[in-house]
Amino acid sequence: MIDLRFPTALQIVLGIQIAEEDGVRCTSQKLADSLGVTASFVRRLLVPLTRDGIVESSLGKRGGVRMARSPKNITLRDIYCCVTDDKRLLTARPDIPCQCVASANIGEFFEGVASEAEALVLDMLARRTVADSVTEIRKLEQMRIGRASAVN
Repeated sequence: MIDLRFPTALQIVLGIQIAEEDGVRCTSQKLADSLGVTASFVRRLLVPLTRDGIVESSLGKRGGVRMARSPKNITLRDIYCCVTDDKRLLTARPDIPCQCVASANIGEFFEGVASEAEALVLDMLARRTVADSVTEIRKLEQMRIGRASAVN
């Protein structure tokens, strides 16, 4: 089963940052609408993001969700680790019968491959900040608008 917590949490955090930059109050309902999910689903993902000091929320008429710290100081690794609860990126098949050389050693072999792959992914995510990501998204938006204008 594909785990969608990270891409969903990433979209939530980036959406909050973009809303802040644009001077728009961000709520769990607005986030849910942009994701096509329920507000309660968004609030479940906001729990670990709030716990780890990535976002903060307040209730009431002027309430909403906002960044808890500078987007320059939040990496994609921070978001990934926050919402995946140390779930491994890759895991070996459990309970493999020892029938041959491959099956007798696949667990240990695959653990090495998985550990190396996870370290590389986490390192890459640690090099990208929320601020960098918003800048990249805004550039992509300008390119999308340019392509749409060219077609019309």
